[in-house]
Amino acid sequence: MVKNDGTIEFEVPGDIKPPQSVDTGTGVNNEAQHEYCEPTPIPDIRPLQIVLVIVGTRGDVQPFIAIGKRLQVDGHRIRLATHKNFEDFVLNAGLEFYPLGGDPKILAGYMVKNKGFLPSGPSEIHLQRNQIKAIINSLLPACNSTYPDSNVPFEADAIIANPPAYGHTHVAEYLRVPLHIFFTMPWTPTSEFPHPLSRVKQPIGYRLSYQIVDTLIWLGIRDLINEFRKKKLKLRPITYLSGSYNSPPDVPYGYIWSPHLVPKPKDWGPNIDVVGFCFLDLASNYEPPKSLVDWLEEGKKPIYVGFGSLPLQEPDKMTKIIVQALEKTGQRGVINKGWGGLGNLAEQKKSVYLLDNCPHDWLFPRCTAVVHHGGAGTTAAGLRAECPTTVVPFFGDQPFWGERVHTRGVGPAPIPVDEFTLERLVDAIRFMLNPEVKKRAVELANAMKNEDGVGGAVNAFYKHYPWQKSDSEAEPKPLASGHKCFSIRGCFGSSKSSR
Repeated sequence: MVKNDGTIEFEVPGDIKPPQSVDTGTGVNNEAQHEYCEPTPIPDIRPLQIVLVIVGTRGDVQPFIAIGKRLQVDGHRIRLATHKNFEDFVLNAGLEFYPLGGDPKILAGYMVKNKGFLPSGPSEIHLQRNQIKAIINSLLPACNSTYPDSNVPFEADAIIANPPAYGHTHVAEYLRVPLHIFFTMPWTPTSEFPHPLSRVKQPIGYRLSYQIVDTLIWLGIRDLINEFRKKKLKLRPITYLSGSYNSPPDVPYGYIWSPHLVPKPKDWGPNIDVVGFCFLDLASNYEPPKSLVDWLEEGKKPIYVGFGSLPLQEPDKMTKIIVQALEKTGQRGVINKGWGGLGNLAEQKKSVYLLDNCPHDWLFPRCTAVVHHGGAGTTAAGLRAECPTTVVPFFGDQPFWGERVHTRGVGPAPIPVDEFTLERLVDAIRFMLNPEVKKRAVELANAMKNEDGVGGAVNAFYKHYPWQKSDSEAEPKPLASGHKCFSIRGCFGSSKSSR
């Protein structure tokens, strides 16, 4: 059942038993056990032209800027292709920029209303499909065209992408270049937890949830993808007989989170890595306003409340709840206005500071606890700063991170944005102020200190890149027909990838 909030709910009959061994064609086998990816020396790394194709909000783009900068240090030419809104963010980091289609404000608004990628009503479908079409049609130029501000030709030797780019797999097929997918939320089937966009209570249904969500997303965009393949790439359309329609089974995945928060599932194979959180140092170059510094020094550490670049349905109501909760618990608070427009107060209060923008890595160490939407990057920054965390999820992977934080004992149960009340927020603040919760937050932060997520991501890319193929051995571009081998076993995801 597709629920009104855009998520998928299903039940598995009680007499169904889990298989002893499952291979879904993604290089995943539930008998495989692989730990955190250790550095692997790669001989004779030649300079590459690498394009990072990233769709989403600022929080989605930020870890890839950190990854791109590290790859650039290794001598590679890096282009980060993302929405025009983030051009200055990318260029100021010293990376090349290329604009992708789609507006992150429209995408975020859609995701907030529908709680994910799946529309809750027909009126939303046209809006989202136009955004997806604009993104897809901008992908090929992002990989092989010059940007108007540059006369230097660019031809990608490799593509790094996140799944909401949708067409990255097909562009990689056309260009015959390696693809590496990185994401901040689970996208690979596992029996340990369900797909973040699904609602299934029985563990036996966890693995199946990924295939159901994947199939429903594909059904919604397959005509856009096939039009793109036929008209732009001159490739054959994808059918149910083509095998995997999401990505080829041997495409490597890297997940950007700490294994100390979510250990790598035992049923994820060797082409899947949990690399750690990827932090971008923004604090060292940040000049805080004097008013903020003075306010922080006037009293005890505040509680941070903010929802980043997410639009809010009732910002004034939420602001009132936040201020009342701070007063009721005797706490000072920093409210980040964000894109949602929080902080519209009838009268200024000494105990509340209204903030336009501030790097999390500068602000969070100066806070006693944090309340936010539960984006992977914001969650990581709060935990790294030893802050107990309350997640107020809006959509996507945010409920997942809220549950992980609660399971780890460093925050209360997440408060869905539709259930954001004074009583719930007061209880959450009191939970975070418990000394035992703070102690667990410090322990988790200490465990994360030795991680280098950016290095882990770069190492994962090097590990899976086919260095052994020299330019002279590289396969030619595919024929215009995009001919693919037919495999009955492949149709049902039961064939194992040959390497």
